[in-house]
Amino acid sequence: MKKILIVITVLLLSCDTKQKKQVQQVPVQKTIVSQFKEYPKAKDIELKFLDECVFPEKQFLKGTEIGGLGEIDYDNNKGIYYVLCDNHKSRFYKVKITFKNDKIEDIKFVDVVKLDKKKYPFYTDLDLEALMIQDNKLIISSEGSVDKRKKPHLFEIDTLGKFIEKYPHTNSFVASQETKMGYKGVFEALCKSYDHQGFWVVNEFPFITDGIRPKYAETKSPVRFTYYDKHTKKPTKEFIYELSALPRKKKGNFNTNGLVGILEYKPNHFLVLERSFQNGYIGEEVIPKIYKAVIDDFATNSINLKDLKEPYVPMKKKFVFDFMSVKPQLTEQIVDNLEGLTFGETLSNGHKSIIMISDDNFQLYGKQLNQFILLEFIENEK
Repeated sequence: MKKILIVITVLLLSCDTKQKKQVQQVPVQKTIVSQFKEYPKAKDIELKFLDECVFPEKQFLKGTEIGGLGEIDYDNNKGIYYVLCDNHKSRFYKVKITFKNDKIEDIKFVDVVKLDKKKYPFYTDLDLEALMIQDNKLIISSEGSVDKRKKPHLFEIDTLGKFIEKYPHTNSFVASQETKMGYKGVFEALCKSYDHQGFWVVNEFPFITDGIRPKYAETKSPVRFTYYDKHTKKPTKEFIYELSALPRKKKGNFNTNGLVGILEYKPNHFLVLERSFQNGYIGEEVIPKIYKAVIDDFATNSINLKDLKEPYVPMKKKFVFDFMSVKPQLTEQIVDNLEGLTFGETLSNGHKSIIMISDDNFQLYGKQLNQFILLEFIENEK
């Protein structure tokens, strides 16, 4: 029997401070149609930029190139960050990130675990997008693609890469597949529930039965927040979040905006990372923003809705942070392909930290960065 491949380095690959400096924040009972007019700013929470570290490209760990960093989650008990590589060679890394004076002092990739396709055939056809650690097990999503005949999956493994089980889909997902949803973007983001009794999963773009991808000026682009109970391992409730419209007029041949990350910071209150990409704006193709989203008593539970043709009440939404506001403070003034975020270790003032990562796509589309960004999460007193 072949062993699951677990690789532990003796010589740790790291991004230290010196290296970083050199390379140098009463609902209407009808469907809401977004317009490009920024949402009101949240007053009860804010994000503050603290630091950035760029991990160098072309670094290898026991035969695997470090890059394509698509998601990150923090194991508070072990002080380890789990980082997902989202290319076709399915794997995840264990990473240590140390702070000093609320700055990133060092980043070390200490371990890599490959998903063994020979031992577990289920791993053969994956397109990994998100992961989270809970009860010493990893929940991982594979977004799939109808065009490439790849099925989306939610599944559970242990921290050594052993396959445990697959999770069932919702009715809305099944309905969308029946109409041949021909693009990727399913199961894009995952996060633990605040009470640790389950987890949330969200699609990047609307199901084809629900709406369209965001357009400029106005759009009807709802995505679904689905909650899975960790005991029954089944979806039990679901709510609707409205994506923002494109922030700029279409330019170039690729213009999109989608949801790529979520965190629940208190019951039914979320930080939501949206990322637009428009390749006609050279040097400023990517605009990531963070919003606050709330499930209140009026929000429609869409768990049994196969489509969103009937009126519904979405989650409440407010603006929190635009990464373009800190662009001058970033390496080469680049706001890169941010995809993952997690709460990290507590800061010196007792506030929560947030670590964000970007996917450099292994430089396949030109220069991109393995960017690690440190934010401070502030809850303002009322």
